Amino acid sequence: MRFFHLSDLHIGAKLIHRDLREDQKHIFAQIADLAARYVPDAVVIAGDIYDKSVPAAESVAVFDRWISALTEAVPAAEIMLISGNHDSATRLNAFRSILSRQRIHMIGLPPAREEEHIEKVVLHDAFGDVNFYLLPFVKPSMVRQIVGTDEQGNSLTYDAAVRALLERENVDVSERNVLVSHQFYLPVGADAASVERMDSEVRTVGNIDEVGADVLARFDYAALGHIHKPTRLGSEFCRYCGTPLAYSVSEAGQEKGVVMVDMGAKGDISAQILPLTPLRQVRVLRGELSQVLELSCGDYVTVILTDRVDLDVIDMQDRIRSAFPNLLEIRREAVRRADYTAEAAPETETDPFTLCSLFLGEMDEAERELLRDVIHTVLEVK
Repeated sequence: MRFFHLSDLHIGAKLIHRDLREDQKHIFAQIADLAARYVPDAVVIAGDIYDKSVPAAESVAVFDRWISALTEAVPAAEIMLISGNHDSATRLNAFRSILSRQRIHMIGLPPAREEEHIEKVVLHDAFGDVNFYLLPFVKPSMVRQIVGTDEQGNSLTYDAAVRALLERENVDVSERNVLVSHQFYLPVGADAASVERMDSEVRTVGNIDEVGADVLARFDYAALGHIHKPTRLGSEFCRYCGTPLAYSVSEAGQEKGVVMVDMGAKGDISAQILPLTPLRQVRVLRGELSQVLELSCGDYVTVILTDRVDLDVIDMQDRIRSAFPNLLEIRREAVRRADYTAEAAPETETDPFTLCSLFLGEMDEAERELLRDVIHTVLEVK
């Protein structure tokens, strides 16, 4: 059994002020080409299909064309999608039963009534059944009718709610099982603050949405979405595949790709990354203006200037924008930074020059002489 693991498409997203529709079409065409080449039995997409809950018509058209291309590339494959926190669960859930007859399983809503269960798609190969459990993004309030509340009558925590949902399922661990889920899973004993998050991600205050990753242990593979950087949770087979292209400057330099998973008999599983090449890279260029201009390119670029001298702002911007037609932003690196860690002893009277030097930080001799002159002038006026 072979399947592709994708997530966090964020169709309609912008990179700062840049429209990424052309870039997304380019990367989606690559994914369809990879599908035609490697012929997976299934393609799973673990949430955040769109960047907004009410996507623009152009975004829906991009998704429609890509799904059409994917089904043409691998007509016998099952395509499985779940909603993420950016998606409208109700909209994504529309025509669910009709689409499933066309081998497209678009699951927007988790079970909400006692008689409902997590959507399960069963595929078969020479080694038996492979069970795909499709669990869309879950907020505790969405499932309180079936998982209950705490002693005070409040909704359960994210962790407790997801555990309760999974415990309701009769997962046969003698068979091969795959969970497709869009949540913030955290390895046992790990600190949420230690997980590297990208600027393009939405985070909750206090990381209240974290779920212990030990709940995934019963599954042979956990195809996860939500974290934008490709990340493993202690295993090759429990991972976030990350976004298919960079959606923030913090993702500059990351290698993006499709995870291809091959399953043989129970316990025989392997995963590899099929690289994706973006239409334009996201780059951060740092240096003096003259150095940066020599690196002219068509990529998405953030420029950080380190010049210590004043620059003609209008001329500087025009020259940079001419060199980088897809410029994202220009930043100036602060030459001086106050050193708040250096403090004078309270019982010692520190002279004005020393105090100012501590505040201004590193200076050359000419700047020091200028500072002395300013201080002397002020003292004379007093």
